[in-house]
Amino acid sequence: MIVVGAGAAGVGCGVVLRSLGMESFTILEQREVGASFAKWPVEMQFITPSFHSNPFGLLDLNAVVPNTSPAYRFRREHVSGQQYGLYLKALVEHFDLPVRTGVSVESVQPEGDGGEGFTLKSSLGTFHARFVIWAAGEFFYPRLDPFPGAELCRHNATVRTWREVPGKEAVVIGGYESGMDAAVHLAALGKRVTVLDKSAIWHENDLDPSRSLSPFTHERISQAMKTGRIELVGDAEVVAVESERRNFSVVGADGRRWKTSNPPILASGFRGSLSLVDDLFAKRDDGYPLLTEQDESTITPGLFLSGPAVRHDDLVFCFIYKFRQRFAVIAATIATRLGVDTEPLEELRDYGMYLDDLSCCGDECEC
Repeated sequence: MIVVGAGAAGVGCGVVLRSLGMESFTILEQREVGASFAKWPVEMQFITPSFHSNPFGLLDLNAVVPNTSPAYRFRREHVSGQQYGLYLKALVEHFDLPVRTGVSVESVQPEGDGGEGFTLKSSLGTFHARFVIWAAGEFFYPRLDPFPGAELCRHNATVRTWREVPGKEAVVIGGYESGMDAAVHLAALGKRVTVLDKSAIWHENDLDPSRSLSPFTHERISQAMKTGRIELVGDAEVVAVESERRNFSVVGADGRRWKTSNPPILASGFRGSLSLVDDLFAKRDDGYPLLTEQDESTITPGLFLSGPAVRHDDLVFCFIYKFRQRFAVIAATIATRLGVDTEPLEELRDYGMYLDDLSCCGDECEC
């Protein structure tokens, strides 16, 4: 068995497989354990709070393993990306997970017509596996070309610290979580910040933080707005960025222009890693992979998806506290096919990892 990716989803799946006594699996990671988190700007924190409540049978919202807590490990409610990466590395060491870093998976191909198993070609050679769990993540490859002139901008994912951004003003393109996070930290450094967003996401009141800003972000923006250094501009669809001598001009679809002497900050999101196995999944109407109730490809048996790209009906599993609920579903399915006892997974029900009740994995679930 091969697990592709050693981020939150890959490590979490690995620990559940270990809990079933499985030894014959390998986790392949292109860079390092928790690489996506390590790339965050040093000031960036989790928008979901980490807090320890295991005495009540619940996990730290950002934990991927029962009885662990990033909050207690770092004594911080909103941990940084670098801290979370260290948490994942500690899990790999503690559970002795078989992780191989520095391995780039180049292709995944089913073996034979309708046969069981896969051939994975990688920078380390060829692997053969009966099952593949794709947990490579969706937040490592920045979306750098959303409009002409985007190459003149600086994507927020390439910023190590907001202190390295020069000048006294900044234009941020994109008003969702990463854009707002950039605005808060830039304003704290004394810069005047203009945030441009097509949909004015800050006015959305959806109770699902997958579809609207989190309370943590609303609170920080509210405080930052009191400084008078942040301007939020909604209905601002950016169609181009142009260079004008030593300045930049951000062009809106309605003809408006915003001038800045520094490269605009591009908070345009990421391209997912699924492109490598895109043809092995059927697609939903919204473009996300079509999955069985066991998070398996509907057209490629034995290929499972774990992580933020998982969707079931209108349920969005793009936060850790959501997609961790699916680890046991995948593990139980594989274990059953291999004839492995799944009884050890029963205890995970107390931690929000449900084996057979999909209806309890959405936003109305209190797990």
